[in-house]
Amino acid sequence: MSRLVFVGSVNDDAIAVVPHLPGPDQRLLAEALVHAGGGNSATAAVAAARLGGDVAFVGPIADDPTGERIVADLTREGVDVSGVVPVPAGAGGASVVLVDRSSGTRAICTRPLPAFELGPRARDLVAAAAWVHLDHLGWPATRDVLVPDGPRVSVDAGNPIPGFHPRGVHLYGPTVDRLRLTYGEQPVGALLERARDDGAGLVVATAGADGAHLLPASGEPVHVPGFAVEVVSTLGAGDVFHGALLLAVDRGLDLPDAVRYANGAAALACRAIDGRSGVPTHDELTAFLTSRP
Repeated sequence: MSRLVFVGSVNDDAIAVVPHLPGPDQRLLAEALVHAGGGNSATAAVAAARLGGDVAFVGPIADDPTGERIVADLTREGVDVSGVVPVPAGAGGASVVLVDRSSGTRAICTRPLPAFELGPRARDLVAAAAWVHLDHLGWPATRDVLVPDGPRVSVDAGNPIPGFHPRGVHLYGPTVDRLRLTYGEQPVGALLERARDDGAGLVVATAGADGAHLLPASGEPVHVPGFAVEVVSTLGAGDVFHGALLLAVDRGLDLPDAVRYANGAAALACRAIDGRSGVPTHDELTAFLTSRP
């Protein structure tokens, strides 16, 4: 059984790099066009595995050639896929992504993934894990099988999660913008404290290039700055952050160091068009962090 189990979305991404995002009825020539794996929890799982984690992924994968390619990609990264949930051909995750070369930002159009239930193998993986990481799709599929004395729970709350409440979540990972949508316009420290008051354990809110803000179960907020890098694309950077952070926390790094580790992984991931090929190994990331003050 894997120590870290990631449950949720997985996509096949078609990614085009364009000079700028197109306007209505505008035709642009793509500077590059690639196909790559994507999805929040799936990309987080790949990041944790490439950094040396013992990782499994659970999510809906279609019984078609695209699904076979997704499974092959995850397997090649060392991710256990024995608990994936088959869905009908043509119903798997797929996205079209436009990367704006002028800014490195991206626009995403995605096909909604079907809701899914965990099968027996997936339930066994979750029950035996040290940590279970959930995104907007993984939360509704998994919340009813989680028990108080079971694995610790990490939640990527960058996307809306209907019915979600952070009570009992050991590692709560929203964006700062998501916290503002939830609690209103307040200073970041106050937003973190509101999340902790609502029952979250460790709160780590991402802020893009500005890094991340953490608030432990007891103590004061800490801002951990991001890294200045030459950005090719920010696609998947947040997912890489969550995978690296969970691995670092599980390994017992001090919390600011764990967030710095995740910031570095996310920064290096931005050196590639897609969300995965730029993800560093542990040795690459360690060398990068050592070279930065």
